[in-house]
Amino acid sequence: MAKYLITFPSAAMVAPPEEMEAVGRASRAVIAAAKAAGVYVFAGGIDASVPAVRVAGDGAVTPGPYPERPLLDGGFAVLELPDRAAALDWAARLAAGCRCAQELRVFLFDPLS
Repeated sequence: MAKYLITFPSAAMVAPPEEMEAVGRASRAVIAAAKAAGVYVFAGGIDASVPAVRVAGDGAVTPGPYPERPLLDGGFAVLELPDRAAALDWAARLAAGCRCAQELRVFLFDPLS
């Protein structure tokens, strides 16, 4: 089994404000289904009100994210799944719930975890 990261940026959420409550219910229902299926590891959203910082090995803190990288925001889920086909299925479920396309990535295998 591999762990998959399913994400979307905040800008992808283009549902009208009056539909956001329904979007929230639908996306939470997918997460509840992932928990019931035993594939849920973690899910959440990036708190955009807390600014990112970079922390060096010596503890020095630099305000802001890496400037050459795209902004990391929006929502994400980590699911442990048997294969890519299952990951694509869960990503499609989240896309339907969130009403926006999801990006899918797989974590490298870590023999120590």
